[in-house]
Parts: sequence; C-alpha cells; structure tokens
Amino acid sequence: MSPVLVRAVVRRLVGAAVLVVLLALPWLVNAYAISTVSRILVFAALAISVNLLTGVTGLPTLGQSAYFGVGAYTGAIVSTTLSDVGPVQLVLAAGAGALAAAVTGPVAMRARGVAFLMITLAIGEIAYVAAGRLDAVTYGTDGYSGVPAVVPLPGIAPLVIDGLVYYYVLAVFLLLYGLVALLLRSPFGLALRGIRDNEDRLRAVGYPTTAFALAAYCIAGALAGAAGSMWTSAQRFVAPGDLGFDVAALALLAVIIGGLGSMWGASVGAALVVLTRDYLGGYVAGHGLLLLGVLFVVVVYAMPRGLSGVRRPRRTSEVRA
Repeated sequence: MSPVLVRAVVRRLVGAAVLVVLLALPWLVNAYAISTVSRILVFAALAISVNLLTGVTGLPTLGQSAYFGVGAYTGAIVSTTLSDVGPVQLVLAAGAGALAAAVTGPVAMRARGVAFLMITLAIGEIAYVAAGRLDAVTYGTDGYSGVPAVVPLPGIAPLVIDGLVYYYVLAVFLLLYGLVALLLRSPFGLALRGIRDNEDRLRAVGYPTTAFALAAYCIAGALAGAAGSMWTSAQRFVAPGDLGFDVAALALLAVIIGGLGSMWGASVGAALVVLTRDYLGGYVAGHGLLLLGVLFVVVVYAMPRGLSGVRRPRRTSEVRA
C-alpha cells in the first residue's frame, strides 16, 4: 500500500473517530461541557471563514467579526419577528453576511498585506460601534435577548435541551465544513491559492484576481454570517461584545495556531483557543489571555507551520481540507 493511500485511510479513520466522539458527547459529559463544545463549533466555523481569506487566499483579516455580528443579529431578528425555523435563520444570516461583505469588500480589495489587514480591522470596529449605538435594531449595549428556541425543521418541537441544541449546531458545522471542502477542491479554490502564492503571475495569464478575491471575501462573509446564526441559536442572546476586536483577533489566532490553509487545523485551533480562554484560564485566576499568549509563542517557535504543518509538507497546489 502506497504512503499516499495509507495517509488517506488514516485521515478518514481519524475523521470517523472524531465524528463518533462528537455524536456521543451529550451522553458522556454534563450540560456545561456540551455548551462549551457548542461554542467551540461556532468559533470553528468563524475560524474557517477567516482561514478562507487568510490561509487560502493570502488576505490576512481582522474584520470577520463584523459579518459574524451581522449574521448573529440577523438570526436574532428573524427568529423573533419572522420564523423560529433554524434553516430559515441560517440562510438569511448567511445572505446578510455576504451582502455586508459585498458592500464593504470593494474598499478592502484596493489593498493587500498589512494595509488590507488594517482596513478590515476598521470595518470590524465600525460594526462594533454601530451595534452598540443602533438601539432600535440591536438594543444597544443591553444586548438582544428573548430569542426563542430554534426549530431545526418545520413541524419539529423547539430545541430547549442543551444536547439537542448541540446536535443542531454540530449538523450546521458539518454542512458548512463540507461545502467549504468542496469549494477548495474546485478550480475556483485552486485559483484562490494561486492568488496567495503569486497574484501577479496569475493576473498575467488572464485571471481576474481582484474579482476572485472579492468573491472569496463575500463567501467568507456568508460563512461568518452563518456562524453568527449558529451563535444566536446556541446562546439565544447576542450583544455588541460578540463582534468586538477580541473575537476577530482570537479567530485569526486560531487559524495561525492550526496552520494557514488547513480547515481541520483552523477547527482544532479554535478548540484550543476556546478551551484555553474559558476553561484553563479558570485555573490560573482568570488569566486565560495570558495562557493564549504563551500558547501562541510556543506554537510559533515549535511549529512555525501550525498544528497542521507537523505533517509532511505538501505541494502548494494541493488542497488541505
């Protein structure tokens, strides 16, 4: 059996084992742990949207929290005024995130590198301030509360048990993960990697790189919006703090820890970030951010390519899903 086939079999076995553990979690741990894992899945979906821009397309961003917030508030508003059906909220939140990205994206597309990073940071800060001041829509700093329990499909009872809400969040996460994996294996996904590796050469052979980058930006906005809807369904509350700078920075940190360009790396990085901040931080007098700093330094020095880079290096044209 060839080494490539062995690695493929091992990846599938590991993926199947992880899926079995995730499905069994509600039967193995308490409600607080299940709620934590739900938050991890939401944050992993946000990290995947960041990875699509930063790791795949080569556009480092600190603005995905803006579209995450747009999706979260859209999900909350839809659930209280239009429909408590989860897929309806999810689609509208993803559409709102994509629309917000389409409006703001052309401004960001004028730059690359650090300039692009600063523009996205400004977009995120504008969204954060707007969420705190638009009292008529977001209820300002009091937060949007009273969100009804999500209904996974029409005719099914609302999900009020933590374990059932977790299964809904898990199902949405797996759906988003699968869709992004298909995208990255498409010619469009390969073109995005070409933009990351050498945009000038790709433009020279006739590719509209700016249009491709903007399309990736809108898709990432839709992913972040969908993650925001997942957050609203899981927490039934959203506040301006849920789209602050720390959320954007931690999502980027998760991608760097997991490994640029790797979807599973971004997901594992998100899990490490949430567990370090919310769980391990409680054992050191609330110094979760300090532990995150230490974790980041250790990963950068010990594993410069991130957790996914521990494996044998691959060709840049090969998709890591």
